[in-house]
Amino acid sequence: MMAQSQTHTTARFNGVKVFSATMAQERENLGEKVTGWIREHPQCQVVDTIVTQSSDEAFHCLAITVFYLEDRQAK
Repeated sequence: MMAQSQTHTTARFNGVKVFSATMAQERENLGEKVTGWIREHPQCQVVDTIVTQSSDEAFHCLAITVFYLEDRQAK
């Protein structure tokens, strides 16, 4: 089973970062992991995100895909 957010922008992006977790503890901390990455990359402006959940009888996976526009001159 897959669920996906349906709101997307048409903003330009030049980078994509995917965060995913299958273990319960990792899934619970995934938001903090994304927030930490955003803080560590101030040259990246987030323009869209997609949250995807997939699962079968034994495993559950949560993925957060971040689309961003990176100011490459700011590095």
